[in-house]
Amino acid sequence: MQVSLENVGNLGRKLTVRIPAARLEDTIRNRVQDMGRNARLKGFRPGKVPTKVIEQRFGAQIRGEALSELIGSTFQEAVATEKLRPAVQPSIATSGKPDNGEIEYVATFEVMPEIGTIDVSGLEIVKQTAGVEDADVDTMIETLRMQRRSWNPVDRPARKDDMVLFEFSAQAADFRYPESATDRVGTIVGSNALFSELENLLIGHVVDDAFDKQLDFPSDFRIDGLAGKSANASFKIVRVQEPKLPELDAAFLAGFGVSEGGLERFREDVKANLERELSAALASRLKASAVERLIDAHASLELPQGLVDGEARELARQSTRDKRETVSHEPFLGAARRRVAGGMLLAEIARQNGIRIDSRRVSEALSAIASTYEEPQQVVELYSRDTQLMSGLQSRVLEDQVVDWIAQHAKVSEQKLSFNDVMRPGV
Repeated sequence: MQVSLENVGNLGRKLTVRIPAARLEDTIRNRVQDMGRNARLKGFRPGKVPTKVIEQRFGAQIRGEALSELIGSTFQEAVATEKLRPAVQPSIATSGKPDNGEIEYVATFEVMPEIGTIDVSGLEIVKQTAGVEDADVDTMIETLRMQRRSWNPVDRPARKDDMVLFEFSAQAADFRYPESATDRVGTIVGSNALFSELENLLIGHVVDDAFDKQLDFPSDFRIDGLAGKSANASFKIVRVQEPKLPELDAAFLAGFGVSEGGLERFREDVKANLERELSAALASRLKASAVERLIDAHASLELPQGLVDGEARELARQSTRDKRETVSHEPFLGAARRRVAGGMLLAEIARQNGIRIDSRRVSEALSAIASTYEEPQQVVELYSRDTQLMSGLQSRVLEDQVVDWIAQHAKVSEQKLSFNDVMRPGV
């Protein structure tokens, strides 16, 4: 095998590889013989299909597969010999036909940049800390009670936090919603599920009350013909219900898997769950701080454009609900560059400092993921079977390990926050 290497820009490489045509012919011959022994064709006994028949029916397919296999294996040999680290899959150009007893192909690709030794000792990183207090547990328990509240019809006027069912229509210029009759709508007053001005109109009204009101609908209202418009709206109250929170009794606790230990055990479980969520949120914030500082410190790092484009296309795909919709990736290039740079720098720190995946942390991370599902064991088995899922999990765990290493060697300052500061910022 003969290999010649050409630099195309700083990161672009062009490999021209020549291999003896006999290697391809040997591979094709072996594949034809194997297929002849195993193929089942009408009119021939198993294992007795003539070579000429195999070549006539499957020759083009066999040749294509053999050529692809040979290019793949020799490309790996070539990059190892030249000590290259491809960043993306190569673009291969070849006729696939012998010339002077050789087959030639040209592989064009980008390589990973030479980063050099990464020194994190000067990075200034903020490590946020927080804890779970009894008041946080109380708030979560009330939230859980609210999630399981029941609704009881009442004869009194509607007030905040009631669920009100009403008939509704609106006329904005020549647009009417609905086209005829009325629509039946329900909302919890004060939830802003519709919008506050409309929900506040319901307060003070009882069942069968009917009234009209000129309303200015917000620009993001769910009905396009009313969004951002002023309309005359008509209402009729159908039902008013007040919430009733469940008692913290044995039945309520059993709904969360607590059969022994009563309220004390339930509070312990709630606190443990909050601490797990808080720990994950703090780790995410530490990672964001570390990676941002790391990227800023290597702002001149040149990145393989193929990796950046691929990441931008994935971000564009994730930005739309309809995954079949084509979205331009160009608006996402800036974010993609930072993500690629961050991942590349973390991987290089791991390589330079011999940081290896901690299998215990992988197991803990998988258990944490599985615990959020009704059948945790099925989730564990899914990851165990799916190499792509497991590889993604291992990559995330390794990055977390690198961030911990950075935090041990950088200039770290602590910032004390409350549980709500971390989990409900801006509330």
